[in-house]
Amino acid sequence: MTVKWNQTLCFFLFLTIAACGWAQQDGRLARQENEVPHWDNSKGLVPDCADPYILNHEGVYYLYGTGGRKGIRVYRSYDLASWSEAVGSRGGFALDSADVWGWHSFWAPEVYPLNGKFYMFLSSMTQLVIAESDSPLGPFIQNVQQPVNPDLVRIDAHLFTDSDGKNYLYFVRFNNGNEIWMAQMKEDLSGIKEETLTKCFGVTDPWEKTSKEPVARVAEGPFVLKHNGLYYLTYSANHFKSQDYAVGYAISKSPFGPFEKYEGNPILIGDGKNIFGTGHHSFFRSNSGQMYIVYHSHKSGTSIQPRTTCLDRCGFEKAENGKPDKLVVYGPTTTPQPVK
Repeated sequence: MTVKWNQTLCFFLFLTIAACGWAQQDGRLARQENEVPHWDNSKGLVPDCADPYILNHEGVYYLYGTGGRKGIRVYRSYDLASWSEAVGSRGGFALDSADVWGWHSFWAPEVYPLNGKFYMFLSSMTQLVIAESDSPLGPFIQNVQQPVNPDLVRIDAHLFTDSDGKNYLYFVRFNNGNEIWMAQMKEDLSGIKEETLTKCFGVTDPWEKTSKEPVARVAEGPFVLKHNGLYYLTYSANHFKSQDYAVGYAISKSPFGPFEKYEGNPILIGDGKNIFGTGHHSFFRSNSGQMYIVYHSHKSGTSIQPRTTCLDRCGFEKAENGKPDKLVVYGPTTTPQPVK
């Protein structure tokens, strides 16, 4: 009786341990069936991931960001609250430096499913690189290892596909500080149509000019949302090391501009108590249709690195006097938040 009972107990313990291990890997068994998952910006989503981008593909969330000299890591979640360790096909990396141009400074990746493949746009050694893969986990590879339009495109590349199927690239050039530029892309996504190169804007408004060290003229991290026929170009301003690093937006009737900056900027900034240096963001929708912004913040009020990956709900609200709808971020939050 005792031997059989011990064998049975060991068997159930083995199943429990195995299930917990699986839960930690993919986040699906980490809570009771009816328990609502929560995320917590005070803890962050994953360790050491800045300039974050979340791809929702077939109901699964993939998180990419700056944070590895060797390349770009990817993390996976099924509920936005529980995240795996790095699961990229190259030892946790979705993109390995051996597979693309450049060997350091891999920044600000964004991944798009297009034409039956996945395209990663990222900065490598302050140049734009585009790599391809058959999976969101990688490996992302350049068949010809070279930067794209090295004289024109520098960092923080964002691909926007309009409702007519045309692709536009928004990015940062180093002119009088960091400025946001854009151009229409070639049909095969191999580069930009240089004759369409257009400046969107640089630093002009008081909130964009930090008074804290380091002082810099920085408008960067572009991301475009289309709403009610208007183009909302969101961006981050101030140096990323500044506690005043924040997010704002500008609106245009055309993807080429001209863009008019929102008078209520910034729409996301640290609270000065628990969260600092909020910026370089991207937007996505959850499986329920809720729109989210994912961004990074400083580790604390006295330390920048490793930066914390944060998440908050956002959406469009009706404005007064017939003005365009307002893009609103419901944050930054610093307590556990239910996923919607």
